[in-house]
Amino acid sequence: MFALWDLQKSRLAGCALLMAALALGGCSSQFADMSAADTPAHPREPGAYLPVHDLPPDRDQAVIPPDQRAKIEAELAAARDRQAVAAKDAK
Repeated sequence: MFALWDLQKSRLAGCALLMAALALGGCSSQFADMSAADTPAHPREPGAYLPVHDLPPDRDQAVIPPDQRAKIEAELAAARDRQAVAAKDAK
Protein backbone atom coordinates (compact mmCIF):
# COMPACT_ATOMS: atom_id res chain seq x y z
CA MET A 1 0.00 0.00 0.00
CA PHE A 2 2.79 2.46 0.91
CA ALA A 3 4.68 1.54 -2.22
CA LEU A 4 1.67 2.49 -4.33
CA TRP A 5 1.38 5.78 -2.42
CA ASP A 6 5.07 6.61 -3.03
CA LEU A 7 4.69 5.78 -6.73
CA GLN A 8 1.72 8.13 -7.03
CA LYS A 9 3.60 10.91 -5.26
CA SER A 10 6.61 10.49 -7.51
CA ARG A 11 4.38 10.51 -10.61
CA LEU A 12 2.63 13.63 -9.35
CA ALA A 13 5.96 15.32 -8.71
CA GLY A 14 7.22 14.25 -12.14
CA CYS A 15 4.08 15.63 -13.83
CA ALA A 16 4.41 18.91 -11.93
CA LEU A 17 8.06 19.16 -12.94
CA LEU A 18 7.22 18.41 -16.57
CA MET A 19 4.44 21.04 -16.62
CA ALA A 20 6.74 23.66 -15.10
CA ALA A 21 9.45 22.87 -17.66
CA LEU A 22 6.97 23.17 -20.54
CA ALA A 23 5.57 26.42 -19.21
CA LEU A 24 9.01 27.97 -18.80
CA GLY A 25 10.12 26.64 -22.15
CA GLY A 26 7.18 28.38 -23.84
CA CYS A 27 8.19 31.70 -22.33
CA SER A 28 11.78 31.42 -23.45
CA SER A 29 10.89 30.55 -27.03
CA GLN A 30 9.97 34.21 -27.67
CA PHE A 31 13.47 35.26 -26.68
CA ALA A 32 15.06 32.49 -28.69
CA ASP A 33 13.49 33.87 -31.86
CA MET A 34 15.32 37.17 -31.44
CA SER A 35 18.75 37.32 -32.95
CA ALA A 36 21.52 39.88 -32.98
CA ALA A 37 20.39 40.89 -36.49
CA ASP A 38 17.03 42.07 -35.07
CA THR A 39 18.62 44.59 -32.72
CA PRO A 40 19.25 48.14 -33.92
CA ALA A 41 22.83 49.03 -34.73
CA HIS A 42 24.65 51.32 -32.32
CA PRO A 43 26.66 54.18 -33.74
CA ARG A 44 30.37 53.50 -33.71
CA GLU A 45 31.18 57.00 -32.50
CA PRO A 46 29.08 58.70 -29.82
CA GLY A 47 27.49 62.04 -30.66
CA ALA A 48 29.48 65.18 -30.15
CA TYR A 49 28.78 67.58 -27.32
CA LEU A 50 26.52 70.53 -27.96
CA PRO A 51 28.29 73.78 -28.86
CA VAL A 52 28.22 75.59 -25.53
CA HIS A 53 30.12 78.71 -26.56
CA ASP A 54 28.21 79.35 -29.79
CA LEU A 55 25.84 82.25 -29.24
CA PRO A 56 22.70 82.93 -31.28
CA PRO A 57 22.82 85.85 -33.70
CA ASP A 58 21.72 89.28 -32.51
CA ARG A 59 18.04 90.09 -32.90
CA ASP A 60 16.82 92.42 -35.58
CA GLN A 61 13.75 93.45 -33.55
CA ALA A 62 13.81 96.46 -31.27
CA VAL A 63 13.47 96.14 -27.50
CA ILE A 64 10.09 97.06 -25.98
CA PRO A 65 10.06 100.73 -24.99
CA PRO A 66 9.94 101.39 -21.24
CA ASP A 67 6.47 102.96 -21.30
CA GLN A 68 4.96 99.92 -23.06
CA ARG A 69 6.80 97.60 -20.69
CA ALA A 70 5.38 99.43 -17.67
CA LYS A 71 1.88 99.24 -19.15
CA ILE A 72 2.19 95.46 -19.73
CA GLU A 73 3.53 94.90 -16.19
CA ALA A 74 0.63 96.92 -14.73
CA GLU A 75 -1.90 94.87 -16.71
CA LEU A 76 -0.33 91.63 -15.50
CA ALA A 77 -0.31 92.82 -11.89
CA ALA A 78 -3.99 93.84 -12.13
CA ALA A 79 -4.89 90.41 -13.59
CA ARG A 80 -2.98 88.70 -10.78
CA ASP A 81 -4.83 90.76 -8.15
CA ARG A 82 -8.22 89.99 -9.74
CA GLN A 83 -7.46 86.27 -9.71
CA ALA A 84 -6.32 86.39 -6.09
CA VAL A 85 -9.59 88.08 -5.07
CA ALA A 86 -11.63 85.59 -7.12
CA ALA A 87 -9.79 82.65 -5.54
CA LYS A 88 -10.35 84.05 -2.06
CA ASP A 89 -14.09 84.53 -2.76
CA ALA A 90 -14.39 80.99 -4.11
CA LYS A 91 -13.28 79.53 -0.79
